Amino acid sequence: MFLKLRVMLVSVLLLCYGTCSAAGVSSRDDTLNDGRRNITDGQTLVSAGGAFTLGFFSPGVPNRRYVGIWFSASTDAVVWVANRDSPLNDTAGVLEIDGAGRFLLLDGSGRTAWSSLNTTTGGATSSSLSAEARLLESGNLVVVRDDDEEEGAVLWQSFDHPSNTLIAGMRLGRNPQTGAEWSLRSWRSPDDPATGDCRRAMDTRGLPDCVSWRGDVKKYRTGPWNGLWFSGVPEMASYSDMFTNQVVVRPDEVAYVFNATAAAPFSRLVLSEAGVIQRLAWDGGSRVWNVFAQAPRDVCDDYAKCGAFGLCNVNTAATLFCGCVQGYVPVSPAHWSMREAAAGCRRNVPLQCRDGGATTDGFVVVSGVKLPDTDNATVDVGATLEGCRARCLANCSCVAFAAADIRGGGGGSGCVIWVGDIVDVRYVDKGQDLYVRLAKSELAAANKKRWGMLKILLPVTACLLVLMCICLVWLCKFRGRISGCNIVVALMRRGNRRNKDVQAKSILGGASNQLIGDENIELPLISFRDIVTATNDFSNENMLGQGGFGKVYKGILEDKKEVAIKRLSKSSGQGAEEFRNEVVLIAKLQHRNLVRLLGYCIHEDERLLIYEYLPNKSLDVFIFDAASKYVLDWPTRFQIIKGVARGLLYLHQDSRLTIIHRDLKSSNILLDVDMSPKISDFGMARIFGRDQQEANTNRVVGTYGYMSPEYAMDGAFSVKSDTYSFGVLLLEIISGLKISLPHLSEFPNLLAYAWNLWNDGKPMDMVDSSIADNCSPTEVLRCIHIGLLCVQDNPYNRPLMSSVVFMLENETTELSTPRQPVYFAYRNSEAKETGENTSSSMNNMSVTMFEGR
Repeated sequence: MFLKLRVMLVSVLLLCYGTCSAAGVSSRDDTLNDGRRNITDGQTLVSAGGAFTLGFFSPGVPNRRYVGIWFSASTDAVVWVANRDSPLNDTAGVLEIDGAGRFLLLDGSGRTAWSSLNTTTGGATSSSLSAEARLLESGNLVVVRDDDEEEGAVLWQSFDHPSNTLIAGMRLGRNPQTGAEWSLRSWRSPDDPATGDCRRAMDTRGLPDCVSWRGDVKKYRTGPWNGLWFSGVPEMASYSDMFTNQVVVRPDEVAYVFNATAAAPFSRLVLSEAGVIQRLAWDGGSRVWNVFAQAPRDVCDDYAKCGAFGLCNVNTAATLFCGCVQGYVPVSPAHWSMREAAAGCRRNVPLQCRDGGATTDGFVVVSGVKLPDTDNATVDVGATLEGCRARCLANCSCVAFAAADIRGGGGGSGCVIWVGDIVDVRYVDKGQDLYVRLAKSELAAANKKRWGMLKILLPVTACLLVLMCICLVWLCKFRGRISGCNIVVALMRRGNRRNKDVQAKSILGGASNQLIGDENIELPLISFRDIVTATNDFSNENMLGQGGFGKVYKGILEDKKEVAIKRLSKSSGQGAEEFRNEVVLIAKLQHRNLVRLLGYCIHEDERLLIYEYLPNKSLDVFIFDAASKYVLDWPTRFQIIKGVARGLLYLHQDSRLTIIHRDLKSSNILLDVDMSPKISDFGMARIFGRDQQEANTNRVVGTYGYMSPEYAMDGAFSVKSDTYSFGVLLLEIISGLKISLPHLSEFPNLLAYAWNLWNDGKPMDMVDSSIADNCSPTEVLRCIHIGLLCVQDNPYNRPLMSSVVFMLENETTELSTPRQPVYFAYRNSEAKETGENTSSSMNNMSVTMFEGR
């Protein structure tokens, strides 16, 4: 009897084991089904490829528990939250899928804290529906039917209910038929996922347009979709090799979607608590999220900054950035004089138009702009641009028109017609043409003005050309040669055409072809004789500074314009290469935080560069001088820090070329009359291709102490090399101390000093005494933190300049923990140079060439 009972017990255990094993096999780590109906706090679902994880988390307060989805590689990068407005108060929560195909989130007492919508269809009842939930590799949590009737049909998905994040494959838009909307809502705070005040949605009136709201106030919009990008966000094209962007327009869906290419890193679009939208990309090497782009970017991105018919230009700060479209004047000149432009502009002369009758009105083209808000516009994607013009003229209410789609060139196709005020127009790179309607008299006045100028200029130009020809003939006949300056201009404007002047060809030879191809460089020609006159024959009284590359002089041209003239040393072996870089490269770079090249000249063995003159000297003159350092208070220094960061970001990412400066230092930061910084000296700069991440050189040049470890030791340089130099510069600006710390013998250099104070919890002790009493401790501490992040030994741990700019301008952004800079922090960083010592004087253009040991 006992033996019989033992046999039965073993049989039952084996049966139970087999059943449990079968259930375990049928239940996957990414799925909830009959084999596994729920997960408890502490358990997770992981997508098949491991990219995403679903589970319980606490972003701030430990006793508030949420269910969410995050990137497995970055657990704090939460992309979706289920119960964002109803957190659990303990760790006894359970997430389950019920027989109706619904998600239920239960607290410890069994109360339902959150549930997904009941989306059963086709007459199926709760008792008859079989469904399973699965976390896909895309990050989408889906509930699908698991029966013979409609197997695989999606009943519910998290992608239809976004939180504050858009990832590849998600939609931002709406269903015009049902009114359903897929929009982003910000978190209430970085520690609270509850629904915040900011919203990001697709405006489907007129052309599709992504709009950011704070409450009921429209704060920013991208500009309408033009077939390639949103017209106010042309930088979307700069990362098209990693992400494809499209706007889907169907009767049941108008939505923006981005998808990642196979080689692209993880990416997400996040709406911050402040209403800033960021595109972040994951750097697997440094394990940080880098900021690719963000909006709003500047004051001109503020919605309707300049009011109706106003035009915002971020480069005209002197006029509050605002102007009126041609043919319009400010509604209230008094308000504009007080720098308040919200009232906008009014038409100067009424239109001459009657519905159904002829009109004499015409159009003026406003080029390179983000198109106005299309709330009050009508769209016909099938029309031609000429048909659009005729249609606008036939409608007396039409005030402007533009192409709806710029694909295919030729001015574009399709038609957008505005019938009321046009608002939120600004200049942008790669902007579109906007045709604004004006009365004939306004057009005639503009044409008359232009013709009047031409009547003066044409005879003068003709006379000058005759005189130039006479002079040229005389030079060729009696002097036997032509000035090198003229030959260089001919070379640059004719691309690869042969030229008899071998010297100019060798100086600008390979570099011009490599950097600019057949494009023209439009730089004024300044003769050597004019330069000699401007500098008083290169007198010592006019000299601003000198170094290994030569000398810099102040000059006054015939038009009384003050300039800084860089005269390259005849004995410098690197002079020709620096000259090539600066002429060909800087001519193509235009940014408020980069020094401006005004002209150049080659005369016999002389090579000269002419720059804008900046009277406030270079940064090192102020921060390292006991008396002058008091001129730069903390707000000014903070603006200088941010300006230099923006200039580097432009070089690395926003310009048409990717430029590595390689010699960023305090003496290469020039200050204009408003103490705004301008990066100078591009003689050592290098250009990277679109897909190039790093380069190597056997000739290491630069300033020891500012050079990154990988560059100084191995000759490897990248955008992260400039980040390192920026970190050193940032710490110098805050401390007023040179990198070499010659008077603090207990520390080998500034990095060791800064890290020691940071590690001891006393970073404010390094702040320059001249600003210690009136600075913002929060801003200073944040800058020190960022500086230490930039000077980390491993380049993969350093942030990109896009991230640096964002961290400087957003105090709420959480910063990662810096790692100790070991390499240079415990080596002597005294600068070593091959030429003369650099003079700390105005417009020192970094004419010194340094060699690393």
